[in-house]
Parts: sequence; structure tokens; C-alpha cells
Amino acid sequence: MPKLISSPNSALSGRVRVPGDKSISHRALMLSALAVGRSEIRGLLEGEDVLATATAMRAMGATINRLGAGHYEVFGVGVGGLVSPDDVIDMGNSGTSTRLLLGLIASHDITVTMTGDASLRSRPMDRVTVPLQDLGAEFSAREGRYLPLTIKGTPRPLVLDYSPPMASAQVKSAVLLAGLNTPGRTIVREKVATRDHSERMLTAMGADIRVNDEEGVRVVSIEGQPELSPIQVDVPGDISSTAFLLAAASMVPGSDITVKNVGLNPLRTGIIGALTAMGADIEVEDQTVLGGEPVGTLRVRAAALTAVSDLAVDPSTMIDEFPVLFCAAAVAEGVSRFTGLEELRVKESDRLAAMAQGLAANGVQVEELPDGLVIHGAGGRVPGGGSVETHLDHRIAMSFSVLGQMAKAPVTIDDASPIQTSFPGFTELMTGLGAGLKT
Repeated sequence: MPKLISSPNSALSGRVRVPGDKSISHRALMLSALAVGRSEIRGLLEGEDVLATATAMRAMGATINRLGAGHYEVFGVGVGGLVSPDDVIDMGNSGTSTRLLLGLIASHDITVTMTGDASLRSRPMDRVTVPLQDLGAEFSAREGRYLPLTIKGTPRPLVLDYSPPMASAQVKSAVLLAGLNTPGRTIVREKVATRDHSERMLTAMGADIRVNDEEGVRVVSIEGQPELSPIQVDVPGDISSTAFLLAAASMVPGSDITVKNVGLNPLRTGIIGALTAMGADIEVEDQTVLGGEPVGTLRVRAAALTAVSDLAVDPSTMIDEFPVLFCAAAVAEGVSRFTGLEELRVKESDRLAAMAQGLAANGVQVEELPDGLVIHGAGGRVPGGGSVETHLDHRIAMSFSVLGQMAKAPVTIDDASPIQTSFPGFTELMTGLGAGLKT
């Protein structure tokens, strides 16, 4: 396990691009595999999670060829055309693609067994399997909810009208993907709107997607068994990956960086609002729309950060970015309080516990709540000097690499390898901007 040592080096400066959006990359591969004809994807994130999705779609009959860095062509099998794989599919660390694929498979008459790494095998799948059982799919899972898991799709899927008990784009997308091969109109009712990459891409491919507001509930529906048209996708930079750069440049005195071609889907940009609420200096430039997704350039300069309490940002718009926001709060002036974040306990790790332990190990006063954290900011550099256990979680590793840039003593991250799941080249990019990172 390669350790990562993070310590201050210099102000951060430069113009960079981050790798392609992971959520869009997953969906581009899955949906183009169900199109009729040849799709082309540029800017695909070549992290381990997305490559696991490509492997899974190949195993179920799609032809996926790499033409160059981030450049792929996909020959789809059409909706209903997936086949049972010859072997168990290893999904690595990718919870997103696992849950989405369960939806995709549920309405196909095939049988698939999935497993994953230690982290993925510890993450519950019942939030997806419960509604998909009502559709007619059958599941055999360890302890009823964990990988390894075998799904037997149904040849006669039933239409679902489902209201998720939690805000989850994964659950919503899994049900909508199950609806692709289900006769009739599948409906998902959301109390809180979640990222809508699936809806945007399916619409671009010719699916009959409808989105309505009914007394404050977002109702998304899809008419089943469409013929999906092939797509040309330019995947924008991942706002979740960009978040580490935004936080780092906001925290480190004298920093001034520009990140080009960032996806700015309004259901994903909560981190910009959250950092701005803490006093960050972030400008959005050159906004445009590519392939139905808003895109722009972000310029961020160092600023004096102050604490926040009862953050006026919907957690669903930045759920993956809270770990690095906690690090910003550790550097800010004052006491920050974050609540309503129970979802963080069922990500790649229990992120509330992992962040609380890592912050405390580096001299930050922190209180762990059932649904959040209270963080006493240092108003500048934190003591540092501690070792952080990542629990195989890429965002824990990257968040503490950012905190180390504002630590009096180096911060040691126990395992840098999980970073490859979502942000290949992270260490090189950060050191190119001026960060002090060593493996």
C-alpha cells in the first residue's frame, strides 16, 4: 500500500483540466451499450471504477473499443439485448455502477453474479434490490444485502411507481434503467431532486422521459422499450474531482488556479455554494452547454475562510464533496456544524467516522454526531503530524492530502491506491500546481 505524505510547499497556481465526470462516464457506457448502432465517447474517465463498468458491459454483450486516451467507441446490443456473462463480474470499488447495473439487469432475462473489493463488499445493496424485487427480479446476496450477489432478471417485468425513502441518484437511476426494458411507464417520485445525468442522456438518445413537479415532489418517468439512438458524448470534467482543487486553492495563501471544462450541472454544484458561504473566492467563466450538460471554467483564489453552521446547501448536490469541505472547515476561523448527512455513513466508507478520526489524529477538535460533524476551525494551519486511515476510500485519501497543505507537520495517508478509482493523475496534477505531495 503506497503511503502519501502531504505537507505545505508553495501557493497553488496554474490552469488545468480534471479527468472526466465519473457519473456521466458510467452512464455513457451503460446507455450506449443499449443503443442500436455505434456511439462515440470522448473524455471518458479512465479510473478503475469506470473501467469496471466497461468490463461489465462487455461481459453482457456490448462491444467497447478504446481508440485513444479517454476516447472510446461502443456498439450497442439494443434494449433487451443483454446476455448472461460467462463468469462472475468483479466491480472493484464501484458502488455506483454496481447499483445502476442491478437496475439495468433486473428487467432482462439474464443471470449475473457480481462481487467487488473489500470496501464494495461491505456496502449495502438492499436500497436498490428492494424496489427491484417488486419488479420481479430475484436476488441472492450475502446476508441478504451484500456482495457477492446474484441477480436473476425477469422476462416479464412489472411497472414500478416508486418513492425512494432517501435522496439517492443511484436508486432513482437504477429504477429508471429497469424501466428501459419494462412495458409501460416507470415512475420515480423524489422528495429531493438528485443529479439528473440519466434523464439528460436518455432524453438525448430519444427515450420518452418526463419530469414534472407535483406538490413539491419531483416526478420522473420513462416509457419502456424505446429504441435508443447512438450518441456522441464529450464528457466534461468532474465537479467532484474539481472540489479538491477548489478547497486547496481557497485554503493555501496566495493561491490562484483555473480549472477548465468543468461540468456545472445545477444538481451537482453545491460545493461551490458551500465554499462561497465560507468566504471562498470562486468565479464561473465561459459557461456553455455540451451534450445537454452545462459546462464552464472555474477560477479560484485564496481567501480567509470562516465557519458555517446550518449550511444552506442541499446535501444531495454535494454529498461526495463533504469530506474535503470538512477539511476546509478545519482551517477556517470559528466552529462549523454540519448535520443531515446520514448518507455519508454508507459510502465507500463511513465517511463521518473516517473524517472525524482523521481530523482528530491531526490535532483538529471535532465532535461526531449521528448525522454530521462539529469542527472547531484553527483559523489557519492545523497541527497535523497524524496518520490517516483511508478505509479504501478515495475521497478520504484526497481530502487529507488537501488538509496537509495547511498543516504544521506532515499528514500521512495510509494508502494512496484508492485514488486511482476516480482521479488518476491526482498526485501529479496537484504537485504540478505547487502542492507538497510525496508517495
